[in-house]
Amino acid sequence: MVRRAQDRTDTGGAGAWRWSRTAQTRRTFLAAAREVFTEKGFADASVAEVVKRSGQSVGSLYHHFGGKTELYLALWEQHQAEHEESAAAAVARVRARAGDDRLEQFIAGTRAYLRGSWERRDLARLFVSGDGPPGFETVRRARGGEWVRQNAVLLDARQEPVDRFMVSVLTVVIGEAAREVAECASEAEAEAVAEATAALIRRMDPLTPLE
Repeated sequence: MVRRAQDRTDTGGAGAWRWSRTAQTRRTFLAAAREVFTEKGFADASVAEVVKRSGQSVGSLYHHFGGKTELYLALWEQHQAEHEESAAAAVARVRARAGDDRLEQFIAGTRAYLRGSWERRDLARLFVSGDGPPGFETVRRARGGEWVRQNAVLLDARQEPVDRFMVSVLTVVIGEAAREVAECASEAEAEAVAEATAALIRRMDPLTPLE
């Protein structure tokens, strides 16, 4: 009881404390779901197994997520958010050091994305396995389109067909590199793939108009 009272004080009252407990419960379920999904795939995973590994109740799981599909999608969104946060931080570091060198910013963001694909390779493999809930491929395609748009903004690409094509090609290259990184047997192999990807981007030089 002393600990709970202290928690309430530290986080700004009972409401904040309850929010903290809710966030922790969600994290616990997501950690358990990650284990189960990456071991068994979506189709063979069960809510009962997630509940067992989480140490929580089945009612709590349905309260926080609604079911197995929602758990899977929440893991996907968390994975994507971590990609975006690390890439944005890498771009900001290059911008602070090198100014408006958009190619180097793009490469820095790419490296961060590939690093995340290695660090969370279990999830990266899961999400490209084809074993997901109904409609997940539509979600993936929509996120892919948004990724192309973000890359176009970073590269300051003009709205010409050739420019859109180049950005789309680069985005596909990075996606395929991420698949390869997730399958690497060692961090050294993953880093070699990242280096090759950076070299390819520089060779393609998306900031130079094609003749």
